[in-house]
Formats: sequence, structure tokens, C-alpha cells
Amino acid sequence: TIVDATIIHAPSSTKNASGERDPEMHQTMKGHEWHFGMKAHIGVDSKSRIVHSFAATPANVHDSRMLAELLHGEETRVWGDSAYRGQTAAIRTAAPKAADFTQRRASRNKSLSSREREIDRTKARVRARAEHVFHVVKRIFGFVKVRYRGIAKNAHRLVVSFALANLYLNRRQLLRFSRA
Repeated sequence: TIVDATIIHAPSSTKNASGERDPEMHQTMKGHEWHFGMKAHIGVDSKSRIVHSFAATPANVHDSRMLAELLHGEETRVWGDSAYRGQTAAIRTAAPKAADFTQRRASRNKSLSSREREIDRTKARVRARAEHVFHVVKRIFGFVKVRYRGIAKNAHRLVVSFALANLYLNRRQLLRFSRA
């Protein structure tokens, strides 16, 4: 399973009838920029690229807090970016047979060795499959901004978007099955 999250933006304007921003959406800092909205967390099968689990939260919820909800328990490996680093105990609790393949992070005083960078590059190639799902949902289907107020309504739209992304990403395999 590959775990990842993305920010779905919400309008931060207060120029509406109630005069306030959406109370269920929150802001978070990514890089050196502030973003207002919600997060979509997904668990993707590393071989088939099928999204098997999903959670929607306000943007200020850290990625690692949703890890247990994204794992189904039968994993042998869990791939994640450096936001999931240090969550080996949570991985062992949710999926006892899973090995932790999360990205390593260099510290200020100690950089990664060339071997560790090579290993991280291999991990990044596997993790890119989850980014393909976000590409389909955000760029092809146009779900860059929320359409409704509240997380629940937008979560329903995200579930449908991820289901359609599963079909879109696996359309060639599905066509082969239909012709046989």
C-alpha cells in the first residue's frame, strides 16, 4: 500500500452571505506557503494503482494521523513520503505483516549517504503511483477546489472521483478483460 495526501483548496474569501469562511476547512503551511481547505488521504495498491481506502479531513490534520485508516491490514509493505516517517508502531498495529518503506529525511547535521539517496529514489518511483491518482482527480477531473461547504459533501464527491480514477487508470486492463 502506498499512502499519500493532497490539499484540496477552498475559497478563503469572507464575501458571502454569512460573512465567514467555511468553518470545517482549516489552513496549513506547506513549504513556505499557507493553504486553506481540506486534505484527501488515500491508500493505493502499489501494483494495480487502485485506491482502496480514503479519508477526508481539514487541511491542518497531519498526514501521519490518518495512517491507520488507510491500511487494510493485509499489506506486506507500506510506502509513504517523509510525513509518515517514524510511524513504524502505527504500521505494525494496523498491518502486522507490513514492512515500513517510508522515505528517509536528512537532518541539518547529517545528510543522507549516496546509498540512502539511491534507496529513497527507488521508493519515490513506487510512491509516484499514488501521485498519478492525484493527477487524474485534480488535473483531468478538475477537482482542484472544493465545490461545496463542509467536508462531508466534498468527501462524497471525492469518493466518486477516486472510483472514477480507478477506472480511468486501469482502463486498458479492463478493456482486455472485456475483449477476451
